[in-house]
Amino acid sequence: MSEVTPRVLLSAYQCGPGMGSVSQIGWHWYFRLARRLPVTLVTHVRNRDALAAAGAPLPGSEVVYIDTEWFAGPLYRLAARLFGRSQHAVFLVSSADFYVYDAAALKELRRRRAAGADWDIVHAVTPVSPMAATRLHKLGRPVVLGPWNGGLGNPAHFPDIMRADAAWVYPVRKLGRLVDALAGSSRRAAAILTATRATADSIAPRHRARCVSMLENGVDLEVFSPGSWPEPPGPTRPLRLAYVGRFVPAKGIAMLLDAVARVEDELPVLLTLVGDGPLEPELRAEVRAHDLVERVSFTGALPPPEVAARIREAHLFCLPSVRESGGAVLLEAMACARPVVAVAFGGPAEVVDDGVGRALPDTGREAVVGGLVEVFRDVVAHPDAWRARGEEGLRRARERYGWEAKVDAAVALYRRLLANG
Repeated sequence: MSEVTPRVLLSAYQCGPGMGSVSQIGWHWYFRLARRLPVTLVTHVRNRDALAAAGAPLPGSEVVYIDTEWFAGPLYRLAARLFGRSQHAVFLVSSADFYVYDAAALKELRRRRAAGADWDIVHAVTPVSPMAATRLHKLGRPVVLGPWNGGLGNPAHFPDIMRADAAWVYPVRKLGRLVDALAGSSRRAAAILTATRATADSIAPRHRARCVSMLENGVDLEVFSPGSWPEPPGPTRPLRLAYVGRFVPAKGIAMLLDAVARVEDELPVLLTLVGDGPLEPELRAEVRAHDLVERVSFTGALPPPEVAARIREAHLFCLPSVRESGGAVLLEAMACARPVVAVAFGGPAEVVDDGVGRALPDTGREAVVGGLVEVFRDVVAHPDAWRARGEEGLRRARERYGWEAKVDAAVALYRRLLANG
């Protein structure tokens, strides 16, 4: 079966470099599969400019754009007005457009098939949520779903953070099960790729035999590559910390600032915050209130090569998020050979251990802030041990999390499914 070259219909509602983490996932699937197999990418029209700028359609592939902006635009603007502080809530509400997109995609692909187009296998890669119930199985070809990353509950010990993140909206995700049942997405799938234990547990038991474990995130090992460890921190050399991500309540950035403030008198510390979001004015005010203006820098959102450069400048990468389904930035920091510290809830709990850094208890704000302070002190006291954790993270990133290894596994799965009929 190694000689079989499957023709892949790749459905990526979100797809485009530099358009956000999930869109980046869609882009990597398209970019890397198109170098190996004939690929037809079906995606939303809003991705056209970014894809065209990146050279799409790539050689040996075609792109089919689906236009539902008449519905998606007003829905997004309404969600943004209602939940301006919570990007996750905005995403949840506006993601209802996916079902409109999926119906339009099915109609267009049926038309193309009637005109002579055909595919051997369908792979729906984004959205990366079990809510993304597709009806593309109606094309009569084996369907691979995911990798999905969902099913994660809410942390019990951070009520203030979750309230600020509009967590009361999150139960709308349960409607995805009803839509899935009506659409027959999981029932008719040949394989369901699941990123975490929580995701696998959220799949109906009768479908779990078709689940295959695969993280939804991957690392571009050409961009996120190791660099020299900075000179060890000490009395005259600051401990350098980095954070990368959105500035929203669930990311727990305020706890990171509290931890820096606690050690500021005993340890020289420099923290770089890479990203942007609705909480930026509040975070800047908190930096001033803690008298940390000389210690904390804001870079804004940066392209991946510059993100990698900022991570390599640090001794330690910090992700104090209290509700993180995946944690792609942790994999990227590991690929840069930097140790990582994160809260042991959701995706990070399955990636971070003492071998690559430290997983902090998810038992409340004080446990996280105190845990960060303890880690900062330990990095200064035992820099060689933490450098070794970064090297182990690099080994794991190369072995487990690189995009090429992920696509290798997907192509092998396609061939196996086709061989099994």
